Amino acid sequence: MEVELVEIRQFLAQRNPFVYLDQELLDELPKDIEIRYLRRGGTFPPREGFLYVVRSGAITIFDKTGELCEKLGEGDIYSVTCQLVNLSQCDRGEAAEDTLLYMLSCDRLKALCRASKAFSEHFSASVKERLRAAVNTTQESSDPTVAAMMIEVGSLVRKEPVTVESGMTIREAASVMSNKDVSSVLVLQDDKLVGLVTDRDLRKRCVAIGLNGSEPIDHIMTPEPKTIEASTLTAQALMTMTRQRFHHLPVTEHGRLIGMITATDLANQQSANSAYLAADVRKAKTVADLIEISKRLPALHMRLATASVTARHIGEAVSCLTDSITGRLLEMAEAELGPAPVPYVWMAGGSQARHEQSSHSDQDNALLLSDDFVPAQHDGYFAALAKFVSDALNACGFVYCPGDAMATNPQWRQPLKVWQGYFSRWIESPDPMSMMLSSIFFDLRPVIGAVELFAPLQKMILKKSQENRIFLAYMMANAMQHRPPLGFFRQFVLVRGGEHDDTLDLKHRGIVPITDIARVLALSLGKEPVNTVERLRACAGTPALSNDMAENLEDALELIASLRIRHQADQIRRGMQADNYVPPDQLSELEREHLKHAFKVIQTMQETMVKRFGADKLG
Repeated sequence: MEVELVEIRQFLAQRNPFVYLDQELLDELPKDIEIRYLRRGGTFPPREGFLYVVRSGAITIFDKTGELCEKLGEGDIYSVTCQLVNLSQCDRGEAAEDTLLYMLSCDRLKALCRASKAFSEHFSASVKERLRAAVNTTQESSDPTVAAMMIEVGSLVRKEPVTVESGMTIREAASVMSNKDVSSVLVLQDDKLVGLVTDRDLRKRCVAIGLNGSEPIDHIMTPEPKTIEASTLTAQALMTMTRQRFHHLPVTEHGRLIGMITATDLANQQSANSAYLAADVRKAKTVADLIEISKRLPALHMRLATASVTARHIGEAVSCLTDSITGRLLEMAEAELGPAPVPYVWMAGGSQARHEQSSHSDQDNALLLSDDFVPAQHDGYFAALAKFVSDALNACGFVYCPGDAMATNPQWRQPLKVWQGYFSRWIESPDPMSMMLSSIFFDLRPVIGAVELFAPLQKMILKKSQENRIFLAYMMANAMQHRPPLGFFRQFVLVRGGEHDDTLDLKHRGIVPITDIARVLALSLGKEPVNTVERLRACAGTPALSNDMAENLEDALELIASLRIRHQADQIRRGMQADNYVPPDQLSELEREHLKHAFKVIQTMQETMVKRFGADKLG
């Protein structure tokens, strides 16, 4: 193949949808490509009957009124003339700079579609279908039972292996084990694994027979220990350890020693699911018990993510466990402080309220008290109750809210009439503070207690919100602070500077915008759900939200949240603090393309809602 044709093949083979073509079709493709050069200002498209791929340069596309629709950059494709593909609602443009185009005839495009089903589906699918396909690729199995069987041993390795050299004394090796706080060490000779020593070996083979510790570690080690490959399934590893009565197994990856797993690791992994954890929460006797249980939440997060459980179900699992822990803490607090002097309900806000929590989020909570509450008589009790629960949640890993939106703050520990006053003021006289609080307190959900107190508060919130268009306009304007990270040329807008330089903030630029959209829509229509997906479904089919757009937003949310959860699970596996910042180069070309579709859906809906609620007219 000529050098020029090789370059064309290499370029297209890395771009969606050509990545779907098999090697033979890719080899044939370059000879069917025409090349066209446009000078800046040149008319686009130069000819009808072609699919265009931008090789270099930039194209601006306009609608019939002359409004800018989009900009195309390197790798973007365009056509409105091939019958089976309609990738733009706008049909005319011009070169914004000198531009090189690859052109594929419609006839040849149709032939490729006949030859490759996956390639064809890219063009025949609507945005809705593409997003749904993207979501499906991140969810191979949603069955937690399958999840337990399909996790690889390598994902359980948390630390580098602790090793000692052959010939080291028993006392020196024991000191290494003590300093590293491990129950076993691996013995190496010339970087080759030759033995394994455990606490049990020190007891039985050294102390019990009277050795003084100056002998070589080789005297008490298990020689040539069995190893296990990182790709081995945990179920198989557990059977191996049970059958051969091993308690420790060195883990290798392509022959390289990467760590150690123990019977305890496998037992914890098997029990790291919401059912086991919830049962353990119910049996917990002390705060210390709950702290230990909470340490297993990251494992649950990682386990479910590894099994491709949906982001929505992971959020539900974690939030339900947080509810259980909170409820058990309230029981412990009442056991210590005595019964509550007046009825109350503990409310969750933010992601916990929406059942969208990730492991160890910060806490957002409040207390709704009966109107029989008398501050001088009763607040001492509820202050102590709130402190007990909030401090314990923090110890469990649900850190204090940086904005102090917690029941420990007297402002958020009030009777029904005061809460009603808060919401009346926020809705009737919106200001920056009420907009800041909206993401927490307009998502309230009762967790435990006298839940009947919450119904009149919720009814009032929905009635007043639905009636106040100015409030909704301010809500939507506030929501526009979180825009999807998609600039001109459909390129990602990355975080600049600081520790997260050159990353995508998937939470604040992807998930939060959809959450904001769903909240505004639900409040405008008086819908009760607080979960984002439930809100979208409740509002679907109304003048404010079409069924198709509701499904597109739901799929966009699942895609973005799944990529975020997968990123966090990988960080947890590597012993890092989980965050929301994903370097684009960690995503495949196809994942980046799917993300662009998702961000475009959000962008389109935001623009529609700004106009619908008049947010663009606020001074």
